Amino acid sequence: MSLNQKRSAPIRFVLSVLTLSGLVLMAQAQGTSAAATSNAVSLKEVFDSAWQRQPEAQAFQKRRDAVRAQAKAASLFSPEPPSLEIGQRSDWITGNNGAREFELGITVPIWLPGQRTASADLAQAELSWLERRQHASQLRLAASVRDAWWGWLRARVDAELANEQLANAQRLAVDVAKRTQAGDLAKSDQHQAEGAVAAAQALAAQAQAASAAALAQVMALSGRTAPYDLTVNAAGEPTLGQTPSSSPSVGHPLLAELEDRIKVAERTAQLIGTQKRSNPELTVATSRDRGAFGERYGQTVQVGIRVPLGAGPRHDARLATAQAEAIEVQSQRVLEQARIQADQQGAAARLAAARTQLDAVQRRARLANETRGFFDKSFRLGETDLPTRLRIEAEAAEATRQAARSQIDLASAISAWRQSLGLLPE
Repeated sequence: MSLNQKRSAPIRFVLSVLTLSGLVLMAQAQGTSAAATSNAVSLKEVFDSAWQRQPEAQAFQKRRDAVRAQAKAASLFSPEPPSLEIGQRSDWITGNNGAREFELGITVPIWLPGQRTASADLAQAELSWLERRQHASQLRLAASVRDAWWGWLRARVDAELANEQLANAQRLAVDVAKRTQAGDLAKSDQHQAEGAVAAAQALAAQAQAASAAALAQVMALSGRTAPYDLTVNAAGEPTLGQTPSSSPSVGHPLLAELEDRIKVAERTAQLIGTQKRSNPELTVATSRDRGAFGERYGQTVQVGIRVPLGAGPRHDARLATAQAEAIEVQSQRVLEQARIQADQQGAAARLAAARTQLDAVQRRARLANETRGFFDKSFRLGETDLPTRLRIEAEAAEATRQAARSQIDLASAISAWRQSLGLLPE
């Protein structure tokens, strides 16, 4: 390999990193792109896989069926199923004079005033709350998935750059060894170059371990057993063309869930308010009897109603509990709204800072790598000592690492801003 080729290798790597940054920015402006290969994975795909594994997702259909069954029950004629009564009386033990009586009846519970309407309203509120609760659960899961995803991408970038830094240190050590054998450099310079290689090896091993640990977190969330392909779809989420300062909290899934919980608690209290006593029961029965042997059977019809007395303190306790639940959720909504607004303001500030930081570190990376090229040339000409050359190499590597991480940080800040707005990964 010629000297020009050796010098151009780090520069080509930096140019490729900066080019990748530009491509990711274009992807953020235009939306997410398709994965490059069948094994590639995107943030949305990881989220979808993670959600399908959640207990809430697996039980959602059955819960919805249960709520719909409650709504259907509120439209029935009776609040409880009717009961059938069958009885027989005779005197065959006490004298067996032929006295016989057969009775057949049906008992139907009756709705209390306002109970049927309150039950239907409560079922409708629970159905709406079930939908909102699922969306809120998805948003909570999205926060964990986003943290794991961008943490993994940061770790991958660190590992790739650590490997590149190791390759640069090894190339420099080979060059120093040749010049030491030729008598151009001292033995101490060779030791310093080999020490730089050892330090780069340790850094690369540490970065590789961190990348593997971060990947394990992503795989645990998604339930995937095989490692993801290295050609991941690292495009960021869209910004929707909206300025961070105008981010509203109205319609946020977490607030919507609490609003529906308030409705459920209020309508539960309304239903309990109509249940001051147990449901009355209407009984319709017929009986056929005779007094003794030889007498003809007679037929009678009985119609009756059973009205329970008031529930008293039991009803008061249930009503107070439901009202307390409504008050508690209302207070929780106020606190949650303040927290969401604070999160949105913080996410907007971090997003603005990430954009400014990206411009600065990319400019620094470009200048640092140009400087590395200058000092690499002067070192080969014998105009710069090895410690200075190693320092410039470390500064350029750090600047390149910051430039690559800042691009991930910007995409992560956009993702966090969308999280604060209550938007799911796209």
